[in-house]
Amino acid sequence: MVKDSNRGEIFDLLSNHRRRYAIHYCKREDEPVTLGDLAEHVAAWELDKEVQELTSAERKRVYTSLQQTHLPTLERADMIEFDDRTIELTEEATELDVYLDVVPSDSIPWGMYYLGLTVVGAIVMGGLWLEVVPTETVPELGWATLVFALFAVSAIVHVVESRRMRLGEMERPP
Repeated sequence: MVKDSNRGEIFDLLSNHRRRYAIHYCKREDEPVTLGDLAEHVAAWELDKEVQELTSAERKRVYTSLQQTHLPTLERADMIEFDDRTIELTEEATELDVYLDVVPSDSIPWGMYYLGLTVVGAIVMGGLWLEVVPTETVPELGWATLVFALFAVSAIVHVVESRRMRLGEMERPP
C-alpha cells in the first residue's frame, strides 16, 4: 500500500509522461509485456504516430530511455517487476489511480466546476430566501430539486469520466 509519506515520490514518479505511458500500456495489456512492445507504443503515443510509421531511431531512443532510466525508476518504487526483457505491474501500481486526476486540455478541473455549480446554487437559494426568485411558475421545492439534480448529474458524469480517464482504460494514455 502506498503510504502518505510517499505521496511526493508518487507524484514525482507520475510527473514523467514516459512512466505514465509505461504504466498505462502495462495496465491495458494486463499481462507481462516485452520491452520492445512497450517502447514501440510509448514512442507512437509520444510522436502521435501509428506503431508501423515509427523509424528505428525513434524506437531505439524510447527503448534506451525506458531501459536505462524509467523502468529502473518504476522498479525501485515497486511499481513494476523488470527483468531486462519483460515488464509486469505489481500490486502497488493498482493504487496509482487515486493520485491522478486527469483533465483533458479542453476541459476545466472538476474542483472548479463544482465551485461554479455551488455559486449558482447559492445564488438560487439566496434568491429564494430574499424572495427575488419567482416562485409562482416554479415553487421553492422545484428550485431546490433543480439545484440538487444539477449536483447529482454532475457527480454521475464526474464518476464516469474519471473511470474512463484512468490509466489503462483507453487506447491512448490520458
